[in-house]
Amino acid sequence: MLGVIIGVASVVALVSVGEGTTRGVAAQLQSLGTNLLTVNPGVAASGPSAGQPGSATTLTLADSRALATLPGVAAVSPELATQLPVIAGSKNTVTTIIGTSAPYARVHNETVWQGAFLTPAADALGLRVAVVGATTATNLGLGVNGVGSEIRIGGIPFLVVGILQAKGGSTILNQDDKVLVPVAAVEAEFVGGTSLRTIGVSVTSVGQMGSVAARIRTTLETRHGILAGHHDDFVITNQAQLLGAVSSVSTLLAVLLAGIASISLVVGGIGIMNIMLVSVRERTREIGVRKAIGARSRDIMLQFLIEALTLSVVGGAIGIGVGLVVSAVVGQVAGWGFVFSPLTLVVAAGFSAIVGVVFGVWPARQAALLDPIAALRYE
Repeated sequence: MLGVIIGVASVVALVSVGEGTTRGVAAQLQSLGTNLLTVNPGVAASGPSAGQPGSATTLTLADSRALATLPGVAAVSPELATQLPVIAGSKNTVTTIIGTSAPYARVHNETVWQGAFLTPAADALGLRVAVVGATTATNLGLGVNGVGSEIRIGGIPFLVVGILQAKGGSTILNQDDKVLVPVAAVEAEFVGGTSLRTIGVSVTSVGQMGSVAARIRTTLETRHGILAGHHDDFVITNQAQLLGAVSSVSTLLAVLLAGIASISLVVGGIGIMNIMLVSVRERTREIGVRKAIGARSRDIMLQFLIEALTLSVVGGAIGIGVGLVVSAVVGQVAGWGFVFSPLTLVVAAGFSAIVGVVFGVWPARQAALLDPIAALRYE
């Protein structure tokens, strides 16, 4: 039974972990924005040679304003980023400084925990105001009284007008470790240029993602003077396509893990077969007595088949319970919660029953074929 328990528990736990991973990554992508299209710099071409991906410097604030007028576009946020030290009192940290505008909150699903977000007036005037991410606020010791305090970004004072609600994320992709300031302030104080790192576009509905992406491409090609047949100096990333790719990879990974775990089930089935063969040998006299008083070969075969099936099914039930417990523990530790599919449980239970039948047939047949006279003489 132990082999079946381990096999079924492995299948249930690994498939649940795969589904949980998919859900976690999808949640992270969704938290980046709703119906999000991202326009990034492409490759800068100089004569016959091409630069590195992202080396183009042609995305501008004027481009973002032009995209905001397109049909199907709900909001547009230009982004100009840099890494700088930030100081608040006696505490300091190094984080990402993002120059952006008021629509950033809508484009990227940001919620203000304390204070307010950037305003159109702050955008237009390039005021030295800042909205701080949850992780950065914690690192700088900015709590409920952090709004209204002063921080120094790269040695320049900024007034904290808001602190964002935490989104969560890994240390590699921590969406809460950032400071948002008006893009004009970043251009004037830190970067000294007008080239944007990213333009985030929130589309009105999912069904319009493709058509809006096409309009964005046409608009930017016209504005940048890109002729037909030439490479674009920008790249448009579709959030829906990213979600689809992540889902496909995660599904493939879950199937692969389940296949590997199924090997344990096969090993458990072989164990059941061996035990049943030993049982047939040890109960030879019992089989002979049963046959002598009228038991048919199919009765003997059914008896041993049911015993093998019982071992397998009971082991499968225990394995499902163990797998669910492991899934719950891993989900809590990883942060995606308890995730499981009822279909996985049905498949695991069915597979364990099949293992019992398949690996129980040969021992049952061996028992059924015993000669009753030889069996009665057996010691």
